[in-house]
Amino acid sequence: MSREIVNLIQWRKKPSCIWPWRSSHTSSIINFHSTDPTGHQLLVQSLEKCKYSRSSTDVFRTHATIVKLGYETCASLTSLLVTSYICFNHLSFSRQLLNEVPYWKFKLVTLNLIIASFMKMGDVDIAKKVFVKMRKRDLITWNTVIGGFVRNARFEEAFRYFKRMLSSNMEPDKYTFSLVITLCGRVGALDQAKWVHGLLIEKRIELNFVVSAALIDMYSKCGRIETAKSIFEKVKHDDVSVWNAMINGLAMHGLAMDAIATFSKMEDENMLPDSITFVGILTACSHCGLTQQGREYFNLMRTKYSIEPQLEHYGSMVDLFGRAGRLEEAYEVIKGMPMDPDVVIWRAFLSACRTHRNPGFGEVAVSKISHLDSGDYVLLSNTYCSVSKWDTAENVRHMMRQKRVSKSRGKSWIEFGGVIHQFKSGDKSHPEMEQIYKILEGLIGRIKEEGFKPVTELVLMDISEEEKEENLNYHSEKLALAYGILKSSPGSEIRVSKNLRTCIDCHSWMKLVSKVLKRVIIVRDRIRFHRIEDGLCSCGDYW
Repeated sequence: MSREIVNLIQWRKKPSCIWPWRSSHTSSIINFHSTDPTGHQLLVQSLEKCKYSRSSTDVFRTHATIVKLGYETCASLTSLLVTSYICFNHLSFSRQLLNEVPYWKFKLVTLNLIIASFMKMGDVDIAKKVFVKMRKRDLITWNTVIGGFVRNARFEEAFRYFKRMLSSNMEPDKYTFSLVITLCGRVGALDQAKWVHGLLIEKRIELNFVVSAALIDMYSKCGRIETAKSIFEKVKHDDVSVWNAMINGLAMHGLAMDAIATFSKMEDENMLPDSITFVGILTACSHCGLTQQGREYFNLMRTKYSIEPQLEHYGSMVDLFGRAGRLEEAYEVIKGMPMDPDVVIWRAFLSACRTHRNPGFGEVAVSKISHLDSGDYVLLSNTYCSVSKWDTAENVRHMMRQKRVSKSRGKSWIEFGGVIHQFKSGDKSHPEMEQIYKILEGLIGRIKEEGFKPVTELVLMDISEEEKEENLNYHSEKLALAYGILKSSPGSEIRVSKNLRTCIDCHSWMKLVSKVLKRVIIVRDRIRFHRIEDGLCSCGDYW
Protein backbone atom coordinates (compact mmCIF):
# COMPACT_ATOMS: atom_id res chain seq x y z
CA MET A 1 0.00 0.00 0.00
CA SER A 2 1.47 3.34 -1.01
CA ARG A 3 2.08 6.20 1.43
CA GLU A 4 -0.29 8.36 -0.62
CA ILE A 5 -3.17 5.98 0.00
CA VAL A 6 -2.43 5.78 3.73
CA ASN A 7 -2.41 9.56 3.93
CA LEU A 8 -5.70 9.76 2.09
CA ILE A 9 -7.31 7.17 4.34
CA GLN A 10 -6.13 8.87 7.52
CA TRP A 11 -7.43 12.25 6.36
CA ARG A 12 -9.07 13.16 9.63
CA LYS A 13 -5.77 12.79 11.47
CA LYS A 14 -4.05 14.89 8.75
CA PRO A 15 -6.82 17.06 7.31
CA SER A 16 -4.33 19.23 5.46
CA CYS A 17 -3.78 16.43 2.96
CA ILE A 18 -7.46 16.42 1.96
CA TRP A 19 -9.27 19.63 2.83
CA PRO A 20 -7.26 21.96 0.49
CA TRP A 21 -7.93 19.53 -2.34
CA ARG A 22 -11.63 19.41 -1.50
CA SER A 23 -12.01 23.20 -1.21
CA SER A 24 -10.52 23.74 -4.64
CA HIS A 25 -12.65 21.03 -6.20
CA THR A 26 -15.97 21.59 -4.42
CA SER A 27 -17.85 22.51 -7.60
CA SER A 28 -16.50 19.50 -9.49
CA ILE A 29 -17.63 17.20 -6.66
CA ILE A 30 -21.10 18.73 -6.73
CA ASN A 31 -21.19 18.28 -10.50
CA PHE A 32 -20.06 14.69 -10.10
CA HIS A 33 -22.93 14.01 -7.71
CA SER A 34 -25.52 15.54 -9.97
CA THR A 35 -24.30 14.55 -13.41
CA ASP A 36 -23.03 11.04 -12.68
CA PRO A 37 -25.68 9.19 -10.65
CA THR A 38 -23.93 5.90 -11.42
CA GLY A 39 -20.78 7.00 -9.53
CA HIS A 40 -22.11 5.79 -6.20
CA GLN A 41 -23.16 2.47 -7.68
CA LEU A 42 -19.77 1.97 -9.30
CA LEU A 43 -18.06 2.50 -5.96
CA VAL A 44 -20.44 0.01 -4.35
CA GLN A 45 -19.62 -2.55 -7.05
CA SER A 46 -15.91 -1.89 -6.60
CA LEU A 47 -16.12 -2.55 -2.85
CA GLU A 48 -18.17 -5.69 -3.38
CA LYS A 49 -15.48 -7.02 -5.74
CA CYS A 50 -12.78 -6.15 -3.18
CA LYS A 51 -14.16 -8.77 -0.80
CA TYR A 52 -13.27 -11.50 -3.27
CA SER A 53 -9.82 -10.11 -3.99
CA ARG A 54 -6.69 -11.79 -2.67
CA SER A 55 -5.15 -8.47 -1.71
CA SER A 56 -6.42 -5.55 0.37
CA THR A 57 -4.75 -3.04 -1.96
CA ASP A 58 -7.96 -2.64 -3.97
CA VAL A 59 -9.83 -1.69 -0.80
CA PHE A 60 -7.29 1.00 0.02
CA ARG A 61 -7.47 2.41 -3.51
CA THR A 62 -11.27 2.45 -3.52
CA HIS A 63 -11.24 4.10 -0.10
CA ALA A 64 -8.91 6.81 -1.41
CA THR A 65 -11.24 7.38 -4.38
CA ILE A 66 -14.25 7.67 -2.04
CA VAL A 67 -12.47 10.35 -0.01
CA LYS A 68 -11.36 12.26 -3.13
CA LEU A 69 -14.89 12.32 -4.50
CA GLY A 70 -16.42 13.50 -1.23
CA TYR A 71 -18.34 10.31 -0.39
CA GLU A 72 -16.55 9.73 2.94
CA THR A 73 -19.72 10.41 4.99
CA CYS A 74 -21.96 8.22 2.83
CA ALA A 75 -23.35 5.57 5.20
CA SER A 76 -23.79 2.82 2.60
CA LEU A 77 -20.23 3.17 1.27
CA THR A 78 -18.69 3.49 4.74
CA SER A 79 -20.48 0.35 5.91
CA LEU A 80 -19.08 -1.54 2.93
CA LEU A 81 -15.62 -0.19 3.69
CA VAL A 82 -15.86 -1.37 7.30
CA THR A 83 -16.87 -4.90 6.29
CA SER A 84 -14.23 -4.96 3.54
CA TYR A 85 -11.46 -4.06 5.98
CA ILE A 86 -12.75 -6.69 8.40
CA CYS A 87 -12.54 -9.30 5.63
CA PHE A 88 -8.81 -8.57 5.36
CA ASN A 89 -8.37 -8.39 9.15
CA HIS A 90 -7.53 -4.67 9.06
CA LEU A 91 -9.44 -4.02 12.27
CA SER A 92 -7.65 -0.76 13.05
CA PHE A 93 -9.04 0.87 9.87
CA SER A 94 -12.51 -0.52 10.64
CA ARG A 95 -12.40 0.93 14.16
CA GLN A 96 -11.19 4.29 12.83
CA LEU A 97 -14.08 4.48 10.37
CA LEU A 98 -16.59 3.61 13.08
CA ASN A 99 -15.16 6.37 15.26
CA GLU A 100 -15.51 8.93 12.46
CA VAL A 101 -18.99 8.33 11.06
CA PRO A 102 -22.52 8.02 12.49
CA TYR A 103 -22.60 4.27 11.94
CA TRP A 104 -25.96 3.83 13.70
CA LYS A 105 -27.41 5.06 10.42
CA PHE A 106 -26.14 1.88 8.71
CA LYS A 107 -28.63 -0.72 7.61
CA LEU A 108 -29.56 -3.24 10.28
CA VAL A 109 -28.18 -6.19 8.32
CA THR A 110 -24.82 -4.41 7.98
CA LEU A 111 -24.60 -3.64 11.69
CA ASN A 112 -25.36 -7.28 12.49
CA LEU A 113 -22.55 -8.32 10.16
CA ILE A 114 -20.14 -5.84 11.77
CA ILE A 115 -20.96 -7.16 15.27
CA ALA A 116 -20.51 -10.75 14.09
CA SER A 117 -17.18 -9.92 12.45
CA PHE A 118 -15.70 -8.15 15.46
CA MET A 119 -16.91 -10.92 17.78
CA LYS A 120 -15.28 -13.49 15.52
CA MET A 121 -11.99 -11.57 15.67
CA GLY A 122 -12.21 -11.36 19.47
CA ASP A 123 -12.74 -7.58 19.50
CA VAL A 124 -15.67 -7.82 21.89
CA ASP A 125 -15.64 -4.25 23.22
CA ILE A 126 -16.00 -2.72 19.74
CA ALA A 127 -18.86 -5.12 18.98
CA LYS A 128 -20.54 -4.04 22.23
CA LYS A 129 -20.08 -0.37 21.33
CA VAL A 130 -21.81 -0.92 17.99
CA PHE A 131 -24.63 -2.85 19.70
CA VAL A 132 -25.22 -0.11 22.31
CA LYS A 133 -25.54 2.64 19.67
CA MET A 134 -27.97 0.72 17.45
CA ARG A 135 -31.35 2.39 17.17
CA LYS A 136 -33.07 -0.83 16.20
CA ARG A 137 -32.28 -4.46 16.97
CA ASP A 138 -33.76 -7.68 15.70
CA LEU A 139 -33.49 -11.30 16.80
CA ILE A 140 -30.34 -11.79 14.72
CA THR A 141 -28.71 -8.85 16.55
CA TRP A 142 -29.36 -10.39 19.97
CA ASN A 143 -28.30 -13.88 18.87
CA THR A 144 -25.11 -12.48 17.34
CA VAL A 145 -24.04 -10.56 20.43
CA ILE A 146 -24.93 -13.38 22.87
CA GLY A 147 -23.18 -15.93 20.65
CA GLY A 148 -20.14 -13.66 20.48
CA PHE A 149 -19.92 -13.46 24.25
CA VAL A 150 -20.14 -17.25 24.51
CA ARG A 151 -17.48 -17.74 21.82
CA ASN A 152 -15.13 -15.32 23.62
CA ALA A 153 -15.73 -16.86 27.06
CA ARG A 154 -17.45 -13.72 28.37
CA PHE A 155 -20.03 -15.84 30.16
CA GLU A 156 -21.40 -13.36 32.69
CA GLU A 157 -22.09 -10.83 29.94
CA ALA A 158 -23.79 -13.50 27.83
CA PHE A 159 -26.18 -14.28 30.70
CA ARG A 160 -26.76 -10.57 31.30
CA TYR A 161 -27.55 -9.80 27.67
CA PHE A 162 -29.88 -12.81 27.43
CA LYS A 163 -31.87 -11.42 30.36
CA ARG A 164 -31.83 -7.97 28.72
CA MET A 165 -33.19 -9.56 25.59
CA LEU A 166 -36.07 -11.12 27.52
CA SER A 167 -36.87 -7.83 29.28
CA SER A 168 -36.92 -6.03 25.90
CA ASN A 169 -39.81 -8.30 24.83
CA MET A 170 -37.74 -9.91 22.08
CA GLU A 171 -38.76 -13.55 21.87
CA PRO A 172 -35.82 -15.99 21.78
CA ASP A 173 -35.81 -18.75 19.17
CA LYS A 174 -34.25 -22.21 18.96
CA TYR A 175 -30.87 -20.75 18.10
CA THR A 176 -30.96 -18.39 21.10
CA PHE A 177 -31.70 -21.26 23.43
CA SER A 178 -28.98 -23.43 21.90
CA LEU A 179 -26.50 -20.60 22.65
CA VAL A 180 -27.63 -20.11 26.24
CA ILE A 181 -27.80 -23.86 26.88
CA THR A 182 -24.23 -24.14 25.59
CA LEU A 183 -23.30 -21.29 27.92
CA CYS A 184 -24.74 -23.10 30.97
CA GLY A 185 -22.77 -26.20 30.03
CA ARG A 186 -19.50 -24.28 29.63
CA VAL A 187 -19.83 -22.76 33.09
CA GLY A 188 -21.38 -25.85 34.71
CA ALA A 189 -24.09 -23.63 36.21
CA LEU A 190 -26.81 -26.12 37.16
CA ASP A 191 -29.23 -23.58 38.68
CA GLN A 192 -29.05 -21.44 35.54
CA ALA A 193 -29.37 -24.59 33.42
CA LYS A 194 -32.60 -25.61 35.15
CA TRP A 195 -33.99 -22.09 34.75
CA VAL A 196 -33.17 -21.98 31.03
CA HIS A 197 -34.66 -25.47 30.51
CA GLY A 198 -37.85 -24.37 32.29
CA LEU A 199 -38.02 -21.26 30.09
CA LEU A 200 -37.58 -23.43 27.02
CA ILE A 201 -40.60 -25.53 28.03
CA GLU A 202 -42.63 -22.45 29.00
CA LYS A 203 -42.10 -20.88 25.57
CA ARG A 204 -42.88 -24.19 23.85
CA ILE A 205 -39.71 -24.26 21.81
CA GLU A 206 -39.61 -27.32 19.60
CA LEU A 207 -36.86 -29.78 20.47
CA ASN A 208 -35.11 -30.17 17.14
CA PHE A 209 -31.81 -32.05 17.00
CA VAL A 210 -29.75 -28.91 17.68
CA VAL A 211 -31.59 -28.04 20.91
CA SER A 212 -31.82 -31.70 21.98
CA ALA A 213 -28.08 -32.21 21.56
CA ALA A 214 -27.40 -28.95 23.42
CA LEU A 215 -29.60 -30.01 26.37
CA ILE A 216 -27.88 -33.40 26.65
CA ASP A 217 -24.49 -31.70 26.51
CA MET A 218 -25.56 -29.08 29.08
CA TYR A 219 -26.73 -31.52 31.73
CA SER A 220 -23.69 -33.73 31.14
CA LYS A 221 -21.37 -30.77 31.73
CA CYS A 222 -23.37 -29.67 34.78
CA GLY A 223 -22.76 -33.06 36.38
CA ARG A 224 -26.27 -34.42 35.81
CA ILE A 225 -25.52 -37.37 33.54
CA GLU A 226 -28.72 -39.20 34.58
CA THR A 227 -30.80 -36.20 33.48
CA ALA A 228 -28.88 -36.15 30.20
CA LYS A 229 -29.67 -39.85 29.72
CA SER A 230 -33.36 -39.21 30.43
CA ILE A 231 -33.52 -36.45 27.81
CA PHE A 232 -31.69 -38.65 25.30
CA GLU A 233 -34.28 -41.40 25.74
CA LYS A 234 -37.17 -38.99 25.15
CA VAL A 235 -35.96 -37.03 22.10
CA LYS A 236 -35.68 -38.12 18.48
CA HIS A 237 -32.44 -39.80 17.46
CA ASP A 238 -32.67 -38.70 13.86
CA ASP A 239 -29.35 -36.83 13.75
CA VAL A 240 -25.83 -37.95 14.61
CA SER A 241 -25.26 -34.86 16.78
CA VAL A 242 -27.75 -36.17 19.38
CA TRP A 243 -25.85 -39.48 19.61
CA ASN A 244 -22.53 -37.63 19.76
CA ALA A 245 -23.73 -35.46 22.66
CA MET A 246 -24.70 -38.56 24.65
CA ILE A 247 -21.53 -40.50 23.88
CA ASN A 248 -19.29 -37.51 24.72
CA GLY A 249 -21.28 -36.86 27.90
CA LEU A 250 -20.80 -40.44 29.06
CA ALA A 251 -17.11 -40.22 28.15
CA MET A 252 -16.49 -37.13 30.29
CA HIS A 253 -18.12 -38.93 33.24
CA GLY A 254 -15.86 -41.95 32.76
CA LEU A 255 -18.77 -44.24 31.83
CA ALA A 256 -16.93 -46.05 29.06
CA MET A 257 -19.13 -49.15 29.00
CA ASP A 258 -22.27 -46.99 28.72
CA ALA A 259 -20.64 -45.03 25.88
CA ILE A 260 -19.78 -48.28 24.09
CA ALA A 261 -23.36 -49.57 24.59
CA THR A 262 -24.73 -46.31 23.15
CA PHE A 263 -22.46 -46.67 20.14
CA SER A 264 -23.71 -50.24 19.61
CA LYS A 265 -27.32 -49.02 19.81
CA MET A 266 -26.45 -46.34 17.26
CA GLU A 267 -25.21 -49.01 14.88
CA ASP A 268 -28.34 -51.11 15.49
CA GLU A 269 -30.52 -48.15 14.48
CA ASN A 270 -28.48 -47.71 11.28
CA MET A 271 -27.25 -44.25 12.24
CA LEU A 272 -23.87 -43.65 10.64
CA PRO A 273 -21.24 -42.30 13.06
CA ASP A 274 -19.00 -39.41 12.06
CA SER A 275 -15.53 -38.32 13.12
CA ILE A 276 -16.88 -36.65 16.28
CA THR A 277 -18.51 -39.92 17.35
CA PHE A 278 -15.14 -41.63 17.32
CA VAL A 279 -13.47 -38.83 19.27
CA GLY A 280 -16.08 -39.47 21.99
CA ILE A 281 -15.69 -43.24 22.02
CA LEU A 282 -11.88 -43.04 22.03
CA THR A 283 -12.00 -40.52 24.87
CA ALA A 284 -14.25 -42.86 26.85
CA CYS A 285 -11.75 -45.69 26.36
CA SER A 286 -8.88 -43.39 27.36
CA HIS A 287 -10.53 -42.35 30.64
CA CYS A 288 -10.96 -45.98 31.69
CA GLY A 289 -7.76 -47.51 30.38
CA LEU A 290 -9.48 -49.64 27.72
CA THR A 291 -6.47 -49.72 25.41
CA GLN A 292 -7.49 -52.78 23.39
CA GLN A 293 -11.04 -51.54 22.79
CA GLY A 294 -9.67 -48.12 21.86
CA ARG A 295 -7.37 -49.67 19.29
CA GLU A 296 -10.28 -51.64 17.82
CA TYR A 297 -12.49 -48.55 17.46
CA PHE A 298 -9.61 -46.62 15.90
CA ASN A 299 -9.24 -49.35 13.26
CA LEU A 300 -13.03 -49.56 12.80
CA MET A 301 -13.10 -45.97 11.57
CA ARG A 302 -11.27 -46.90 8.40
CA THR A 303 -12.31 -50.50 7.81
CA LYS A 304 -16.07 -50.16 8.33
CA TYR A 305 -16.93 -46.46 7.97
CA SER A 306 -14.18 -45.16 5.65
CA ILE A 307 -13.43 -42.29 8.03
CA GLU A 308 -9.81 -41.20 7.84
CA PRO A 309 -8.42 -40.42 11.31
CA GLN A 310 -7.70 -36.75 11.93
CA LEU A 311 -5.44 -35.01 14.44
CA GLU A 312 -8.09 -35.36 17.16
CA HIS A 313 -8.22 -39.15 16.75
CA TYR A 314 -4.45 -39.56 16.83
CA GLY A 315 -4.40 -37.30 19.88
CA SER A 316 -6.96 -39.53 21.58
CA MET A 317 -4.79 -42.60 20.88
CA VAL A 318 -1.70 -40.87 22.28
CA ASP A 319 -3.74 -39.97 25.36
CA LEU A 320 -5.08 -43.54 25.61
CA PHE A 321 -1.65 -45.17 25.63
CA GLY A 322 -0.05 -42.35 27.62
CA ARG A 323 -2.51 -42.59 30.51
CA ALA A 324 -1.99 -46.35 30.61
CA GLY A 325 1.76 -45.80 30.97
CA ARG A 326 2.50 -47.30 27.57
CA LEU A 327 4.68 -44.39 26.52
CA GLU A 328 6.57 -46.30 23.84
CA GLU A 329 3.29 -47.15 22.07
CA ALA A 330 2.10 -43.54 22.44
CA TYR A 331 5.36 -42.36 20.85
CA GLU A 332 4.97 -44.87 18.01
CA VAL A 333 1.49 -43.46 17.29
CA ILE A 334 3.00 -39.97 17.05
CA LYS A 335 5.79 -41.11 14.74
CA GLY A 336 3.31 -42.98 12.51
CA MET A 337 0.94 -40.04 11.97
CA PRO A 338 0.47 -39.02 8.31
CA MET A 339 0.39 -35.37 9.38
CA ASP A 340 2.60 -33.34 11.71
CA PRO A 341 1.52 -33.71 15.36
CA ASP A 342 0.27 -30.45 16.83
CA VAL A 343 1.12 -28.92 20.17
CA VAL A 344 -1.94 -30.52 21.83
CA ILE A 345 -0.63 -34.01 21.06
CA TRP A 346 2.86 -33.24 22.34
CA ARG A 347 1.39 -31.77 25.53
CA ALA A 348 -0.75 -34.88 26.08
CA PHE A 349 2.41 -36.95 25.71
CA LEU A 350 4.31 -34.61 28.04
CA SER A 351 1.54 -34.93 30.65
CA ALA A 352 1.79 -38.72 30.47
CA CYS A 353 5.56 -38.44 30.94
CA ARG A 354 4.95 -36.46 34.13
CA THR A 355 2.40 -38.96 35.44
CA HIS A 356 4.61 -41.95 34.76
CA ARG A 357 7.89 -40.25 35.70
CA ASN A 358 9.74 -40.46 32.42
CA PRO A 359 11.89 -37.30 32.02
CA GLY A 360 13.61 -38.74 28.93
CA PHE A 361 10.45 -38.83 26.84
CA GLY A 362 9.41 -35.56 28.50
CA GLU A 363 12.45 -33.84 27.05
CA VAL A 364 11.57 -35.21 23.61
CA ALA A 365 8.07 -33.73 23.89
CA VAL A 366 9.36 -30.33 25.03
CA SER A 367 11.85 -30.22 22.15
CA LYS A 368 8.95 -30.60 19.70
CA ILE A 369 6.87 -27.75 21.14
CA SER A 370 7.94 -24.61 19.28
CA HIS A 371 6.39 -22.08 21.68
CA LEU A 372 6.52 -23.28 25.28
CA ASP A 373 3.98 -21.84 27.68
CA SER A 374 3.98 -21.99 31.46
CA GLY A 375 2.20 -25.35 31.56
CA ASP A 376 4.92 -27.03 29.48
CA TYR A 377 7.69 -25.80 31.77
CA VAL A 378 5.75 -26.82 34.86
CA LEU A 379 5.05 -30.33 33.52
CA LEU A 380 8.72 -30.86 32.71
CA SER A 381 9.82 -29.45 36.05
CA ASN A 382 7.27 -31.65 37.82
CA THR A 383 8.62 -34.67 35.95
CA TYR A 384 12.13 -34.01 37.26
CA CYS A 385 10.75 -33.38 40.77
CA SER A 386 8.91 -36.71 40.70
CA VAL A 387 12.24 -38.53 40.34
CA SER A 388 13.98 -36.15 42.82
CA LYS A 389 16.15 -34.46 40.18
CA TRP A 390 15.96 -31.17 42.04
CA ASP A 391 18.86 -29.45 40.30
CA THR A 392 17.45 -30.15 36.85
CA ALA A 393 13.99 -29.04 37.97
CA GLU A 394 15.49 -25.82 39.29
CA ASN A 395 17.21 -25.26 35.94
CA VAL A 396 13.78 -25.39 34.28
CA ARG A 397 12.43 -22.93 36.86
CA HIS A 398 15.42 -20.65 36.23
CA MET A 399 14.67 -20.76 32.50
CA MET A 400 11.07 -19.74 33.26
CA ARG A 401 12.30 -16.75 35.26
CA GLN A 402 14.73 -15.74 32.52
CA LYS A 403 12.00 -15.82 29.90
CA ARG A 404 9.54 -14.17 32.32
CA VAL A 405 7.10 -17.07 32.04
CA SER A 406 4.77 -17.20 35.04
CA LYS A 407 2.94 -20.31 36.11
CA SER A 408 -0.73 -20.44 35.12
CA ARG A 409 -2.81 -20.17 38.27
CA GLY A 410 -5.53 -22.69 38.84
CA LYS A 411 -9.04 -21.30 39.03
CA SER A 412 -12.03 -23.04 40.56
CA TRP A 413 -15.61 -21.90 40.81
CA ILE A 414 -18.80 -22.95 42.50
CA GLU A 415 -22.39 -21.86 41.86
CA PHE A 416 -24.56 -20.81 44.78
CA GLY A 417 -27.91 -19.04 44.53
CA GLY A 418 -27.47 -18.54 40.79
CA VAL A 419 -24.16 -16.69 41.33
CA ILE A 420 -20.74 -18.02 40.27
CA HIS A 421 -18.07 -17.67 42.97
CA GLN A 422 -14.51 -17.96 41.67
CA PHE A 423 -11.33 -18.76 43.59
CA LYS A 424 -7.60 -18.85 42.83
CA SER A 425 -4.91 -20.72 44.73
CA GLY A 426 -4.21 -18.87 47.99
CA ASP A 427 -6.99 -16.40 47.17
CA LYS A 428 -8.11 -13.98 49.91
CA SER A 429 -10.28 -11.65 47.87
CA HIS A 430 -13.69 -13.22 48.52
CA PRO A 431 -15.85 -11.16 50.94
CA GLU A 432 -16.42 -14.25 53.11
CA MET A 433 -12.80 -15.40 52.98
CA GLU A 434 -12.31 -15.33 56.78
CA GLN A 435 -15.08 -17.88 57.27
CA ILE A 436 -13.91 -19.92 54.25
CA TYR A 437 -10.39 -20.24 55.67
CA LYS A 438 -11.79 -21.16 59.07
CA ILE A 439 -13.80 -24.00 57.51
CA LEU A 440 -10.83 -25.12 55.38
CA GLU A 441 -8.32 -25.15 58.24
CA GLY A 442 -10.76 -27.13 60.37
CA LEU A 443 -11.13 -29.65 57.58
CA ILE A 444 -7.37 -29.90 57.03
CA GLY A 445 -6.88 -30.76 60.70
CA ARG A 446 -9.72 -33.26 60.74
CA ILE A 447 -8.58 -35.03 57.55
CA LYS A 448 -5.03 -35.25 58.94
CA GLU A 449 -6.43 -37.07 61.96
CA GLU A 450 -7.91 -39.59 59.54
CA GLY A 451 -4.40 -40.40 58.34
CA PHE A 452 -4.19 -38.19 55.23
CA LYS A 453 -0.65 -37.51 54.00
CA PRO A 454 -0.16 -34.64 51.52
CA VAL A 455 1.39 -35.57 48.17
CA THR A 456 4.30 -33.18 48.65
CA GLU A 457 6.20 -34.36 45.56
CA LEU A 458 3.83 -32.15 43.56
CA VAL A 459 5.45 -29.00 44.94
CA LEU A 460 8.15 -27.84 42.56
CA MET A 461 10.73 -26.46 44.99
CA ASP A 462 13.20 -28.46 47.08
CA ILE A 463 11.94 -27.03 50.37
CA SER A 464 10.90 -28.43 53.74
CA GLU A 465 7.95 -30.79 54.01
CA GLU A 466 6.06 -28.26 56.18
CA GLU A 467 6.40 -25.58 53.50
CA LYS A 468 5.27 -28.03 50.84
CA GLU A 469 2.16 -28.90 52.83
CA GLU A 470 1.37 -25.21 53.27
CA ASN A 471 1.66 -24.77 49.48
CA LEU A 472 -0.84 -27.57 48.85
CA ASN A 473 -3.38 -26.62 51.52
CA TYR A 474 -4.87 -23.64 49.68
CA HIS A 475 -5.37 -24.90 46.15
CA SER A 476 -8.35 -23.29 44.43
CA GLU A 477 -10.58 -26.39 44.47
CA LYS A 478 -10.11 -26.74 48.25
CA LEU A 479 -11.19 -23.12 48.75
CA ALA A 480 -14.23 -23.64 46.50
CA LEU A 481 -15.16 -26.82 48.39
CA ALA A 482 -14.82 -25.01 51.73
CA TYR A 483 -17.19 -22.31 50.45
CA GLY A 484 -19.64 -25.00 49.33
CA ILE A 485 -19.57 -26.56 52.79
CA LEU A 486 -20.02 -23.13 54.39
CA LYS A 487 -23.09 -22.24 52.31
CA SER A 488 -24.86 -25.59 51.80
CA SER A 489 -26.88 -27.76 54.15
CA PRO A 490 -25.53 -31.06 55.53
CA GLY A 491 -26.03 -34.01 53.18
CA SER A 492 -26.46 -31.88 50.06
CA GLU A 493 -24.35 -32.35 46.98
CA ILE A 494 -21.43 -29.98 46.30
CA ARG A 495 -20.29 -29.23 42.72
CA VAL A 496 -16.92 -27.63 41.97
CA SER A 497 -15.43 -26.79 38.55
CA LYS A 498 -11.76 -26.17 37.75
CA ASN A 499 -9.95 -24.81 34.68
CA LEU A 500 -7.01 -27.23 35.03
CA ARG A 501 -6.66 -30.90 35.84
CA THR A 502 -7.21 -31.43 39.57
CA CYS A 503 -4.03 -32.56 41.33
CA ILE A 504 -3.55 -35.92 43.02
CA ASP A 505 -3.29 -34.28 46.45
CA CYS A 506 -6.64 -32.46 46.16
CA HIS A 507 -8.26 -35.57 44.68
CA SER A 508 -7.13 -37.77 47.58
CA TRP A 509 -8.04 -35.10 50.12
CA MET A 510 -11.57 -34.67 48.74
CA LYS A 511 -12.18 -38.42 48.89
CA LEU A 512 -11.54 -38.35 52.63
CA VAL A 513 -13.69 -35.21 53.06
CA SER A 514 -16.61 -36.99 51.37
CA LYS A 515 -16.21 -39.92 53.73
CA VAL A 516 -15.89 -37.86 56.91
CA LEU A 517 -18.72 -35.42 56.12
CA LYS A 518 -20.96 -37.96 54.34
CA ARG A 519 -21.23 -35.63 51.34
CA VAL A 520 -21.28 -36.20 47.58
CA ILE A 521 -18.65 -34.01 45.92
CA ILE A 522 -18.67 -33.59 42.14
CA VAL A 523 -15.57 -32.05 40.61
CA ARG A 524 -15.39 -31.09 36.95
CA ASP A 525 -11.83 -30.46 35.90
CA ARG A 526 -10.34 -29.82 32.46
CA ILE A 527 -10.27 -33.54 31.72
CA ARG A 528 -13.43 -35.11 33.14
CA PHE A 529 -15.93 -35.42 35.99
CA HIS A 530 -15.13 -36.94 39.37
CA ARG A 531 -18.10 -38.10 41.46
CA ILE A 532 -16.70 -38.57 44.94
CA GLU A 533 -18.79 -40.37 47.56
CA ASP A 534 -17.95 -42.22 50.77
CA GLY A 535 -14.23 -42.03 50.07
CA LEU A 536 -14.42 -43.38 46.52
CA CYS A 537 -14.29 -41.62 43.13
CA SER A 538 -16.06 -42.58 39.91
CA CYS A 539 -12.72 -42.31 38.08
CA GLY A 540 -11.31 -45.23 40.06
CA ASP A 541 -8.22 -43.07 40.61
CA TYR A 542 -7.48 -43.35 36.88
CA TRP A 543 -7.71 -40.10 35.03
